Amino acid sequence: MLKAVFVDYTGTIIKEEGPDIREVIRRTYENSDIESPQAMVAYWWRLLNEYEEKSFGSSYMSEDDIVEELLKICEKEIHLKENPKELHAAFQRFWMYAPAYEDTAAFFKECPLPIYIISNNAGKYIEESMRDKDLHPAGIISSDMVRAYKPHRAVFEKALEVSGCSADEVIHIGDSVSSDVEGAKAAKIQPVLVDRGGKSSLEGVLTVKSLTDIIPLINAWPADRGQYNK
Repeated sequence: MLKAVFVDYTGTIIKEEGPDIREVIRRTYENSDIESPQAMVAYWWRLLNEYEEKSFGSSYMSEDDIVEELLKICEKEIHLKENPKELHAAFQRFWMYAPAYEDTAAFFKECPLPIYIISNNAGKYIEESMRDKDLHPAGIISSDMVRAYKPHRAVFEKALEVSGCSADEVIHIGDSVSSDVEGAKAAKIQPVLVDRGGKSSLEGVLTVKSLTDIIPLINAWPADRGQYNK
């Protein structure tokens, strides 16, 4: 029996776009040696993923610390000539004020179970985002609580602790195969992949095109979780 729903933040309930992140992309592209805005995004995500993967325990760096470090790397490697404090502030605004997906409010309203947000962003930014969007999760589990980033199982295990649920009493909804699906599986939690573009097909994983598509499935979730893995 399901008792709670875990859900990813950026890319799942909150869009990876908005005026602040567009400002960052434009300024870093225009004031560096990078060849295109698309290359800038790819370059940044590669560095971010590298730092998050090696950031754990005593080596943990917060998202704010990582942004500061990556801006220094950009200055050295692609000769970025920008104001790092202003760019960092734009990232912080993005974490708080990026727009929600159109189905997010309905999902929060219609979900019959408590919703817990799991994110690599700091809790203080997500809390402000929830106030800004008038959304009310039952809890927020952030990387800074366990000094690790998804897909590390410690993040998901902390969510189980906070929710008071066992792994077979929750599902985790997210848009990333590597962070959300694989991370949930590592903690023995049933993953649900959100693919709004309808382009992904992951064998053995329930995939939906909208957050609201999961509502009727939650209401009829089988005791045998394997039904959705066929």
